[in-house]
Amino acid sequence: MRFRETSHTMIMVVDKACSRQTDHQEINLSSQAAPSPSNGPNAATTREFTAPARVNLIGEHTDYTGGLVLPMAIPFFTIASITPADSGYSFHSDLFREVRTMSPDDRSEGVHNWSDYPVGVLRELQLLSIEPPPFDLRLRGNVPFGAGLSSSASVEVATAVALLAHADVTLPAAEIALLCQRAENGYVHSPCGIMDQFVITAARAGHALLLDTRSLTVEHIPMNHAALADTCIVVCNSMVKHSIASGDYGQRRRELEAGQAILREAFPQLRDLGDATIDELKRSEGAMSAESFKRCRHIITENARVRAAKQAMLAGDAISLGELMLKAHASERDDFECSCEEVDFLVDTASHLQGCFGARLTGGGFGGCTVNLVAKSSATAFVATLKTAYLERYNIYPDTYICEAVDGAIERTHHTQNKESLI
Repeated sequence: MRFRETSHTMIMVVDKACSRQTDHQEINLSSQAAPSPSNGPNAATTREFTAPARVNLIGEHTDYTGGLVLPMAIPFFTIASITPADSGYSFHSDLFREVRTMSPDDRSEGVHNWSDYPVGVLRELQLLSIEPPPFDLRLRGNVPFGAGLSSSASVEVATAVALLAHADVTLPAAEIALLCQRAENGYVHSPCGIMDQFVITAARAGHALLLDTRSLTVEHIPMNHAALADTCIVVCNSMVKHSIASGDYGQRRRELEAGQAILREAFPQLRDLGDATIDELKRSEGAMSAESFKRCRHIITENARVRAAKQAMLAGDAISLGELMLKAHASERDDFECSCEEVDFLVDTASHLQGCFGARLTGGGFGGCTVNLVAKSSATAFVATLKTAYLERYNIYPDTYICEAVDGAIERTHHTQNKESLI
């Protein structure tokens, strides 16, 4: 089932399957700042921690099969404000009315609302024998709702860095990302990979983050080399919502993992699909379902496209990068089958507009956003034309965001701590 948004506001998202939006905007995020600091009654003892959203340039659904991804952090933010308390733990959201309170020894299951995301992070810290002192945690922010820009991971990472600081504990970026992924997998029961949590934790301003999701090795790839310096990233929200905690996303992942198991049985040297070749897949085609074959083909060819995208970016080759994005979308549409009519229309329309080098579905799929590589000189006209075409076709007014790559939560926390040390 798909849910269409009929309006827009900039809100924090921690539940991917509810709420409406109320007005329409084109938003230039090239100088977007995080929401203003809290000025509540406990502001003197409250500490605030920020995690961005993300958009994936290329490398979709590869992050749970040992593959490669190339996302960047973008300037939408979740703010976690943490205040010492006399006893217990409490979780608040500026968006939702429910308040979750618990004692430090509470190990109850999730309650299927927004609070499961931050509470899941607390549970993972407790499993590492990290017991934060009593606190009140309040979440707010402006991550677009249900748009495939990783609102849940933004909440998880903001919560993690806040709780770690409150407990006076430091962890490496990779461990923070992994514990946030475990929280979403094990407590929220959403089968996400590691990409979202990792880039939101460890991104660097002005760069995309090339992540090998098996080894968790990282390369920061500059986004402003040669001709790429004259381009920008435009994100377009189809306003078609999705929830990936169940349904089609889970089905695609099961089909993919079934194919991967058959490949590993046929070729024992393979650790996962990150090692597999198209030739090996073709030799195993008769042993797997048609669906598993197509899902695996998407992953193997997508990993190759990510490698090629890295080289295109290092060469500053906007044309080649755009062509790879278009090929990636065709694979998502035809092989992984996670696109939808509205998103396909946005990509096809964008690809024919002046100044657009490439476009594709980004995020888990079944709605959400497209990511577009556009010449800066054409960005305003591109946005206007794309929005008009979509409105005329579907009577839906899409939101657009002109984005720059920003720091992840770790860098933002370091900047904040350095400022505090000077006061």
